[in-house]
Amino acid sequence: MRAFRLWASLFLVLALAAATGWAYGTFEVRWRPTLITRHQQEIAALLQSSGWVAPGLPGKKLYMITYRAAPEAERFVADDLPSLRKKGVDTRVIMIARPDLNGQAQSTPLERATVAQLWLSRDWSLLTRWQAVPATAWAAPGIARADGDMARTAVVEAGRGLIDRLGPMLKDNGFTLAYPTLVWWNDKGEMRACACTTRQAQARVLKDLGV
Repeated sequence: MRAFRLWASLFLVLALAAATGWAYGTFEVRWRPTLITRHQQEIAALLQSSGWVAPGLPGKKLYMITYRAAPEAERFVADDLPSLRKKGVDTRVIMIARPDLNGQAQSTPLERATVAQLWLSRDWSLLTRWQAVPATAWAAPGIARADGDMARTAVVEAGRGLIDRLGPMLKDNGFTLAYPTLVWWNDKGEMRACACTTRQAQARVLKDLGV
């Protein structure tokens, strides 16, 4: 009987340890931002030279890479970007138009036109107007079309090239690019990245930036 109690106690301890490890991995590690330690200079240079659009605030820099209709990005823009801006965080949004996949278009002509205009103009008011309406309702008023215009098409391709170049460098840090991908520097000056496709992950970013 004594041996049975000993084995039962041991089993309980092991079960509790396993449950604790599972909970830690599920609720803590899973949503934790990735510390970027490799290719930092190259990643920072690519982000800085891309066609980001921002309100020009004096605080920390947060780069957000996304496409217009990414569901989690739209929620982050609506719910969290205003809070970040109130804290002085310069939210630098990099819009891209995804390339075709298996012969199917993943972007629309109006989306490509607007992405090209944002990269060329860095017009924050244009971005806010675009984000203020459903993606399917956007008519891109007064914006020149990118399709059929070699220069503007090249700008759209530059956005896609940014993803092609960033992806492998982020992967070397154990990070897989998703939409939205957020990159920032914390109070210690560490470069961080988050594939913020969940509210839990987005909450960790806000905490890291003091919101």
